[in-house]
Amino acid sequence: MHPTFHEQYHSVKGARSESMHIFVQLALREWMKEHPAQKVRVLELGFGTGLNALLTCVEANEVRTHVEYTTLELYPLGIEEARALEYMPKEVFEKVLAAEWGQQVDLSEWFTLCKRQEDFLLAPLNSGYFDVVYFDAFSPETQPELWGEELLQKIYVAMASGGVLTTYCAKGVVRRMLQQVGFVVERMPGPPNGKREVLRAWKT
Repeated sequence: MHPTFHEQYHSVKGARSESMHIFVQLALREWMKEHPAQKVRVLELGFGTGLNALLTCVEANEVRTHVEYTTLELYPLGIEEARALEYMPKEVFEKVLAAEWGQQVDLSEWFTLCKRQEDFLLAPLNSGYFDVVYFDAFSPETQPELWGEELLQKIYVAMASGGVLTTYCAKGVVRRMLQQVGFVVERMPGPPNGKREVLRAWKT
């Protein structure tokens, strides 16, 4: 649990299955289906425990598609705290945790990781660059500024045409805000035993 925001870094209802469903299945695989054999640039907002990066690295290695993965996290979880979660495969998770912050690190032939300890609102992002966005920030109740028009517009500008964003948050206000900045938004079924709905947004 985060000491300041008092929110869990990972779901208590099955972190791995939720991450696989919301981010890998609904975002990464959907984009890859439309763009086979192309390099994919992923932006994650909220590194947390490193689970999303781990699962994406495993996926990249399995499908043999190069993923350039950038993750922003202002409040990194300690390595020992993350390691205690014992995510598998262990050797890949160790590489994710050990990757130096602020450096682009090749974890495999197919996966490059850059962990940036930066505020989402202040972090510089190249326009039209990212193909897939995992929006995994703390909840709107905890950090409402991360779910406002300013940041969502910034993400929209940073995404390439045809890019896809997914988030666990299905609140109507978030859906309307995504639409307001230009996304085409769809409600998607949530993960098994988890949230009933999640959101997926496309930049057309």
